Amino acid sequence: MRHSLRETWSGLKRNIAMTIAVVVTMSVSLALLGAGLLTSMEVDLTKRTLYDKITVQVFLCTPNTQGGRCEPGKGTSDAQRESIQQTLEANPEVSEVVYESKEVALAEFQRVFRDSPAVNSRTVDDMQDSFRVKLRNPENYAGVSSEARGLQGVQAVQDQNSILEPIFKWFGALQWATITMSVLLLVAAALQIVNTIRMAAFSRRREMGIMRLVGASNIYILLPFLLEALVAALIGIVIASATLTLGYWFVIDQNARTSIAALPWIGWGDLAAAIVSIAAVGVGLAIIPTLLATRRYLRI
Repeated sequence: MRHSLRETWSGLKRNIAMTIAVVVTMSVSLALLGAGLLTSMEVDLTKRTLYDKITVQVFLCTPNTQGGRCEPGKGTSDAQRESIQQTLEANPEVSEVVYESKEVALAEFQRVFRDSPAVNSRTVDDMQDSFRVKLRNPENYAGVSSEARGLQGVQAVQDQNSILEPIFKWFGALQWATITMSVLLLVAAALQIVNTIRMAAFSRRREMGIMRLVGASNIYILLPFLLEALVAALIGIVIASATLTLGYWFVIDQNARTSIAALPWIGWGDLAAAIVSIAAVGVGLAIIPTLLATRRYLRI
């Protein structure tokens, strides 16, 4: 073991520039990969939380409304209202249908605009009654919305999913851009590790050949190179983990969690899971290229 540690230290000093390049590339790529994982966790958490609260609201006709499936100057009749409710409840994607009268709509309007001069600008006759529809799977809102728009007596259908979808698309684009950049940098780090180990193995090829002739095992010959790569990888993992922790603490814990309290935010446990993931990737990135780079010399 003493020989392996001595050879590892000697190899690190001999290839100090390449080792620094490997550490920098690996730390940046692992930090980007961790950021992509955290973004993915945040998107999933936000989707689960917000989608559970999302409903489709079906607004009914009044004598003053136009458009949709309304008859000019007429509101939705009782028969049409019952038909709409029965159709919505029969849809397998629907879990609950709640009728909201004009009085309820007015009370909600007054609650939302209680501090505004507009609070007294509406009366019961100005409001629309509606059905609030809760879905079994909120992501499958399109079919329910389309069916509701085709029912006689429906003036408009409002689904909050259409508001959230662009946000999630941007989140997804950011997530994949971050992961793609990290993968490219991880490939660059792997190639640098291969090049560094190959140069070290080539400079010690005669020594390795002699060790093979005297019966040294492959693991004994390979261990200094593995330790060399692992040291560089571990330093990169520590830097990447520290960067992720600092970024999480500053961006999410100290700012986003307080300034955007309406959204759910990932916790320290999610950060720990991301760090464990990038650590596993970093170790694998050190071991696999080293085995590939030295296999030629182990056959001597």
